[in-house]
Amino acid sequence: MLTPEEMEKVQTYLQQLFWNPEIRVQKGEGVQAPAEVFVGKEFIGVIYKNNDDGEISYDWNMSILSEDIERF
Repeated sequence: MLTPEEMEKVQTYLQQLFWNPEIRVQKGEGVQAPAEVFVGKEFIGVIYKNNDDGEISYDWNMSILSEDIERF
């Protein structure tokens, strides 16, 4: 689970990386829920925190539905 400070840092990183200030990272529902990522009001994925032998990483999981890409 990400802390509020980690969510803010990851949000800032994603906003700068993708040049999009509308990216928002917020706490997921539930005690052990991953953080949720939104662009505006659109939910786009989740972020998990991993601690592997003291090395911390953040994994972003984004599912793309076939029906969503058919619109393009």
